[in-house]
Amino acid sequence: MDTTTADPLVGRLLDGRYRIESRIAQGGMATVYLALDIRLDRTVALKVMHRSLAADPAFVRRFIGEAKSVASLSHPNVVHVFDQGTDNDVVYLSMEYVPGRTLRDILRQRGRLPAREALEILIPVLAALGAAHQAGMVHRDVKPENVLMTDDGRVKVVDFGLARAIEATNQTRTGMMIGTIGYMAPEQVMTGAADVRSDVYAAGIMLFELVTGEQPYDGETPMSVAYRHVHDTVPAPSSLVPEVPQLVDALVAHATAREPADRPKDATAMLVRAVESHRALPRTTTPPVSGAHSLPPQHFAVSGAASVPQAAPGHTLIQPRAEVPQRRGFRPHWLLVTLAAVMVVAVGFTGWFFSRPELVGVPNVAGQNLAVAEKNIAALGLQARKGESEYSEKVAEGLVIATDPGAEVQLEKGSTVTLTLSLGPERIVVPNVANMNGNDARAAIAAAGLTVGSVKRLANNEVERDKVIRTSPQVGEKVKKGAKVDIFVSAGLVMPDVSGMPKDEAAGYLGAQGFQVQVNEVDDDAEPCTVIAQSPKAKTEVDQGAPVMVTVSRCQVDFWQWFRGGDRDGDGDDDSEARDDQQFALVPGVIGKDVRDAKAELEALGFKVRVQRLGNGGVVQFQRPLPNSERPPGTTVYLWQ
Repeated sequence: MDTTTADPLVGRLLDGRYRIESRIAQGGMATVYLALDIRLDRTVALKVMHRSLAADPAFVRRFIGEAKSVASLSHPNVVHVFDQGTDNDVVYLSMEYVPGRTLRDILRQRGRLPAREALEILIPVLAALGAAHQAGMVHRDVKPENVLMTDDGRVKVVDFGLARAIEATNQTRTGMMIGTIGYMAPEQVMTGAADVRSDVYAAGIMLFELVTGEQPYDGETPMSVAYRHVHDTVPAPSSLVPEVPQLVDALVAHATAREPADRPKDATAMLVRAVESHRALPRTTTPPVSGAHSLPPQHFAVSGAASVPQAAPGHTLIQPRAEVPQRRGFRPHWLLVTLAAVMVVAVGFTGWFFSRPELVGVPNVAGQNLAVAEKNIAALGLQARKGESEYSEKVAEGLVIATDPGAEVQLEKGSTVTLTLSLGPERIVVPNVANMNGNDARAAIAAAGLTVGSVKRLANNEVERDKVIRTSPQVGEKVKKGAKVDIFVSAGLVMPDVSGMPKDEAAGYLGAQGFQVQVNEVDDDAEPCTVIAQSPKAKTEVDQGAPVMVTVSRCQVDFWQWFRGGDRDGDGDDDSEARDDQQFALVPGVIGKDVRDAKAELEALGFKVRVQRLGNGGVVQFQRPLPNSERPPGTTVYLWQ
């Protein structure tokens, strides 16, 4: 069965931006997919966390924080992190796509590597770790699976910060150790704590595996391996593979010391040792043929440029030796010989010293315009080259954002420095999504480089239900890349709220809206001839011409009889005790006036005011009590706008 086609994420558009093309790899914490960033039209690797992690709020919070830190880590041997995000139940990381294989794949295929080649792989790994350590970051899971080898021979380290994010999950609180047991430092096994020297330990174990083809410890269970990390001393690689140089033995021993204080202080310190060891190794070393059954080294003798097998022990070859007549006469003076040798060495050193290339530091030209930056770079004997420009919220258009290599990096004179110039702040025009359905509008906004904010439904008789009415910010406005755009979608015709409205006004208004109105009168304590119920209920989405039932309190009841019965001011309280000495005021007509003006006028006369909304206008359409009605001060006047 093709597991890629069965994967539910393949073919899905994540966050309106990343279209997942295929599955690349699957691990214990995450699955890696090949995806297309439709916004920038580039291929990326998308690492999707497993659901057990994505469901843990502590992991998601830590994951986002670590992703931001890793994204700021710019180094040629670190897989660059572009973005992180969530889409419902999916938590993902968008990274640089590196075509090639993992170091684990190479070890499976080739077995152990020659010492020089092993160090040539380890050195860029240590450079990447050193950059992270100087930035205050610890990898926590250094192993061949997290080292990528590109098709053109470059080395990249991946998964910085992931282990630290996982430490915040419920899984770690239930006893799960973070890291890979074969590479875990003793302090990680004992306490779970890790620092830069824990990464150094793991790098030492990885070097051991590169030159021997296997890890130093094996066991039937992970705990037995962990026990050996804590209590044993990592053996010398040469004890398994005799041709491993002593320099590599010493480097492994230093890096894998059980006490952290006895190791190199960080990956940069180990990098210095690794470079020194690499320089000291002979270049004539030839890698062993994988799988070949070679004779021991003592069975080979060098003759010119070829190696020929010697006779096996027990078969003695006798060859007569020609007599060479002894010469008498001149004997060399050893002091002169020694002085001559010293002079040769001195002359050679002097030639090497004065032939060394002159190094200069790259100047810091960030924030300068192109002409000034080129002048400052040329003044140091370097060449400036204009690279690709980038948008920047902090650096004005036309000024230098950064250089490659960065400031203070030592280069030979004549080397080229690439300048990245600013395009200024990137601004996106809000697209026109009016009359689109919700999904199409979301896709169009995401394709423009923006983010969909809230989606609100509004009553609207003119725009078809479920179609977009407008956006905020409005179409054509220029906003920051990634800014939120709110969508307002038509709910079509919505049942208006006519509760409390006089019967005739309610029936007339609903009829004008196209409803088929039926009025039902019942006995009720409410003010006579006012709406006490309606069906469908207010704010329900309905179709044009739908039947509507309004229930009103019986109109035949004498108003003054009802009024004297108890509730005079409409607040629901019994006012019958004060009915004989109550003063009355005339309720003015405010229909057609601005709601704010009408409210102020009524409150100035001592009335309370309650406003109910029928549409989007700000003008009074109906009122209760009706104009010119007599009511005591404090009575509530209802206005419909």
